[in-house]
Amino acid sequence: MRIEVRWHGRGGQGAVTAAELLASAAIKEGYYAQAFPEFGAERRGAPVRAYTRIDEKFIYEKTPITEPDYIVILDPSLVLTKTIYSGLKEGGVVVANTARSPNEVRKAIGREDVKVYTLDATKIALKHLKAPIVNTAMIGAVVAVLEKGPLKVTLNKVIEAVKDKFGTRVAEVNINAIKEAYEEVSKVVT
Repeated sequence: MRIEVRWHGRGGQGAVTAAELLASAAIKEGYYAQAFPEFGAERRGAPVRAYTRIDEKFIYEKTPITEPDYIVILDPSLVLTKTIYSGLKEGGVVVANTARSPNEVRKAIGREDVKVYTLDATKIALKHLKAPIVNTAMIGAVVAVLEKGPLKVTLNKVIEAVKDKFGTRVAEVNINAIKEAYEEVSKVVT
């Protein structure tokens, strides 16, 4: 069993760090995992893609994920960009930072087989981090969904990964953002 996550954002939103933190949490769960970025122009605001693979077996390939199980969108301006959803597997999952409803996003994708979860991660990030860096809020949302899936990555392991990555103060505010997003999405995960 393998889970492949493709992260879409813009430079400065933390997509690469989010992919790495999810991989670290998965390793703490006992899985094999990898995370890596794909950049265009390396500047703040430029489109960024990052990838996370999680598996029960060792992962040999390190190629871009073209058929993800999960697509995570950090930038609300990308939500209605149809090409973002290319390759999403049948029955795939989208987790998007947007004020739009899941039904609006599903209509933009044009597929009824896709599960869509939305939250205003920007609002959560501004509340806790005092900056629109949405990556940790989005990890909280993703974990709320992954906990119901075949390879579970739990909130506790994500929190451990954040504590390992950041100093105490930075970790604390990011963990608060993770927890709020997790709680919000957990209410609607089926």
